[in-house]
Amino acid sequence: MDFYEHASQPLLVVISGPSGVGKDATLSRMKEMGYPFHFVVTATTRPKRPGEVHGRDYFFVSVDEFVAMIEKDELLEHALVYDEYKGIPKSQVRQALASGKDVIMRLDVQGAATIRKLVPDAVLIFLVASEKELLGRLQARKTESPASLTKRIATARQEMTRMVDFDYVVVNRDHHLDDTVRQIAAIITAEKCRVEQRRIVL
Repeated sequence: MDFYEHASQPLLVVISGPSGVGKDATLSRMKEMGYPFHFVVTATTRPKRPGEVHGRDYFFVSVDEFVAMIEKDELLEHALVYDEYKGIPKSQVRQALASGKDVIMRLDVQGAATIRKLVPDAVLIFLVASEKELLGRLQARKTESPASLTKRIATARQEMTRMVDFDYVVVNRDHHLDDTVRQIAAIITAEKCRVEQRRIVL
């Protein structure tokens, strides 16, 4: 294998962390900054939030449609998260990797654990923020009831204990989103420079 072949191995990168940590905002900013990755669009049964676009932010589908995708084995992973289904379409990931593109997907902690089992050489990055920042971001959405907020914060505390299962941790502070993006890009660059390349097999 010559140097150029060695350096061109595509990566599968998972951005994860508790609800409210800024996974969606981080990926959106990476797109705005022009990073040349394939950003996986997740399928979900949850309702659209203001400003979200079908096919860009998520594939918004009905429960029946989602169940049909499961039955046809069209999802790389799927989970029930806060009473709504989310899943990653297999074809999207395989096509991007086959074209040589690095693939980035956002997943909850449960989904990230599934990907670790299915694709051991995936790069797992855990986003963290203070509990105060998480609560502030969730409240700013204005889509959560008090009971739902309490549940999400309790779940976030549990998810933070799973940080040790990840390869990297990045602190996503309020008003420092560009720093978060640059750190993730630096991680990907470092992974590209590894002598022993990761092998992504789906």
